[in-house]
Amino acid sequence: MEKSNKLLFFGLIIGLSLIISAGLVAKTFLDVKNLDNVITVSGSAKQKVTSDSARWTGNFTRTATKDNLKDGYNQMKNDEKTVNDFLIAQGFKDHFEISPVFMNEVYKSDSNAPKEYNLTQNIEIKSDDVNKMKELAKNSDGLASKGIIFSANSVEYYYSKLPELRVSLLPEAIKDAKQRADIISAVDSVKSVSMGVVQVMPVGAVEISDYGSYDTSGIEKEVMITVKTIFSLK
Repeated sequence: MEKSNKLLFFGLIIGLSLIISAGLVAKTFLDVKNLDNVITVSGSAKQKVTSDSARWTGNFTRTATKDNLKDGYNQMKNDEKTVNDFLIAQGFKDHFEISPVFMNEVYKSDSNAPKEYNLTQNIEIKSDDVNKMKELAKNSDGLASKGIIFSANSVEYYYSKLPELRVSLLPEAIKDAKQRADIISAVDSVKSVSMGVVQVMPVGAVEISDYGSYDTSGIEKEVMITVKTIFSLK
């Protein structure tokens, strides 16, 4: 009798195991079927824009010996006035900042040589008039003619409405993804969309970065967004 009960008990356990296993297999099959019923496709959209702000930086310097630092600082003060007057004459009265004087020792391999120091002041100019900034950079050689030792970087051009443009390009990028998906298979509704990084590129550029890019070299630009879209299949 006891042996018969044990056999019945083990039989029940095996039966339950088979039922549970069958349920898991059915669920797995259902999940796989659902997974196979979608397609993931990338899409993109781009638009040309014109920069609406610009930034330009540079510096002017003098070199002075340790015994002549006072004269060096006086010369920097004169240079600052010349630079200030030049920028105002170019129409940038309220658009620039000039830093205090920074001093760095000039390295010399000869330890017996007199110590010399570079005196430097940095300039930053910002404006919404991008064409005017472009002309300013071209005319900066006027400072050299006034005896200023001036060094400048390239003008940086920016587009301030990038967040709004990203949103407005989204429907076009999804449409592009759907057109690509339809080439592969007939698709139904959009299940999910994720936006990739933004590319701000020179007009006509084809190289993109996985981490996004922001070119500041030109006034005219192209903004491109990418999306990864999951569609359900018909």
